[in-house]
Order: sequence, then structure tokens, then C-alpha cells
Amino acid sequence: MTKTMLCATMAVGLLLVSSCREEPIAPPSGSASTSAAGSVPERESVYSFTLEDIDGHPTALKDFRGQVLLLVNVASKCGYTRQYEGLQALYEKYRDRGLVVLAFPANNFGGQEPGTNEQIKQFCSTTYGVAFPVFAKISVRGDDMHPLYQFLTSSPGNPRCAGDIAWNFTKFLIGRRGDVVGRYEPAIEPFDERLVVDVEAALSRME
Repeated sequence: MTKTMLCATMAVGLLLVSSCREEPIAPPSGSASTSAAGSVPERESVYSFTLEDIDGHPTALKDFRGQVLLLVNVASKCGYTRQYEGLQALYEKYRDRGLVVLAFPANNFGGQEPGTNEQIKQFCSTTYGVAFPVFAKISVRGDDMHPLYQFLTSSPGNPRCAGDIAWNFTKFLIGRRGDVVGRYEPAIEPFDERLVVDVEAALSRME
């Protein structure tokens, strides 16, 4: 069985959209848990984390505060790798309104991201013309899982969208406040109506 077939086979039966999307996108209630600026406290949001970009430079996710983020664990040799094209198109369509796609290469599934950071950067640039931020390779599942993905997949940190990453190209939509407003399993394409509707709703909310 080829790696592409393996990727497609493993995806069969996955939930297309996590249950966290079933609730309408709405700002958190005005409670003492929010800061004076109205943002979710950093200890409860993606803004808590700093990762190296593909060139090895530390990048704090709090630098993206106030924008809508789409976090995606990516791989270069998966049947879903073609989604890079859609992700780039989605980024180009909405970036002027505040959308940023953030890609996190990971080799957790089928050994489908075996390259070095330099090789991954070259692949993204030359094959798909990727212009959105790509980070250094991390782990998104298992004992060596990066703390960002521990937060995204854990019930205490993110109860509405929790659950292990099942495969490459799982997507998390982060609102302008740093809250996770949607999770989309790998088979959901970047221009799937369900994802686009949520992106536009998140963009329409001002911080």
C-alpha cells in the first residue's frame, strides 16, 4: 500500500468537523476570567506559546493577537498535501481581513514529513508558493507532543475541541480573542463551506 493510499485509508471514518463547531461562534461571557482588553488570558489561549519558525527564529503566537488564525499540522508526502494549494488560496482571499494560516509540519503519521526544516521550506515554496507562516517541525501526538498541541487537544485546556490528532491536515480555527472556535478533520478542504462560513464569521467579529 502506498503512503498516499495509507493516508486516505486512515482518514475513512474520521469525523469531518469536531463537535466544537456545533455551538455558534460567540464571544465569551463577561466574567472575571477575561482581561481588561477583553482577551482570553494567555494561560488559557494559544497566545501562551512560542515556537520556532521554519528558519529557527522564536515566534510568539501572541504576536498574532487580534487576527483570526487557522492552525494546521502539515506533511509533504500525504494524500492531503494538495491542501497546501487551498490553504494558500484561502490565505490570499482573507488575509487583508485578518486571516493568517499557520502551518506546523509533523512526522507523526506514516512518516510523511521526513525532511529537514530547510527541505520543508523549499518544498512549500517551490511546489505550492506558500506565503503564510510555516513553523519548524514539531510533534502533534504522543509523548513528545508540543505543548501547543497538548493545549489544543486536551480537555482541561480546550474542552470543546479536545481529542487526539488523527492525521495530517487537522485544522483549528482561532478567533480574534485567542479562543478556539472550530476544529476540522483532515477531509475538510480549505474551501469547504463549513470552514469558510466559520472563517467569515470569525473575521466579522472585531476584538
